[in-house]
Amino acid sequence: MTTSVIVIPFSHLLIALLPAMVVLALLWHWSLGAGEGVYALARMAVQLIGIGYVLTWLLRTDDAVIVGAFLLLMLLAAGWIAVRPVRSRPGVLRRSLLAIGAGSLPVLFLMTEFVLRVGHWYEPHVVIPLAGMVLANSMNTVSLAAERFVAERSRDTAILMARNSAMQAALLPTVNSLLAVGIVSLPGMMTGQILSGVDPLLAVRYQVMVMAMIFAASGLAAGCYLAAAVRAEKTNPAEAGLVL
Repeated sequence: MTTSVIVIPFSHLLIALLPAMVVLALLWHWSLGAGEGVYALARMAVQLIGIGYVLTWLLRTDDAVIVGAFLLLMLLAAGWIAVRPVRSRPGVLRRSLLAIGAGSLPVLFLMTEFVLRVGHWYEPHVVIPLAGMVLANSMNTVSLAAERFVAERSRDTAILMARNSAMQAALLPTVNSLLAVGIVSLPGMMTGQILSGVDPLLAVRYQVMVMAMIFAASGLAAGCYLAAAVRAEKTNPAEAGLVL
């Protein structure tokens, strides 16, 4: 197989944005806040360009302190974004940070040290991309879990039923991804490897590892968050974030 990578000129990226412009036009026409979509797309582009330059430098370093600091920054950002829908409520940010860390970091360590067997845990070209995957997916599940738990409890749903409903809702996108992979979708990592010339069967092994990693980290993060939320409400409803 060829190992050449298709280079995308910047001018061609404008073509890739055309379908997104159609969605923005639809949001504007329906008065659903096209401005937020424009902001999100612009922020995405700026962040990715910025991180491209950062990674160019970061992937060349062999300093555990630098890599660890970058992982901490990623964790803080994930914890902050995860509770965006309920951030004004007390206690949720702390629980979000602890849950995402507890769910993601042990799984990440297991994959890098015992599955991939990298030379050291701070190997940047391995740990940074994998950390991005587990933290991003844990962030999303915690966000869904937090919002659903508060919504259920605000309707006076029994606390354990609210917890279970929130857990199911949080994991639904991840479970759907597991069910659809290989039939409906080819995940980004696998697609990227195949496009760069990697043997599809080898790419499959990596993708199995990634999907199992994401499911585990997401489920553990959501479970940790909800367990903490239940415990907080039992001891102090205001601390649980149900009383403003």
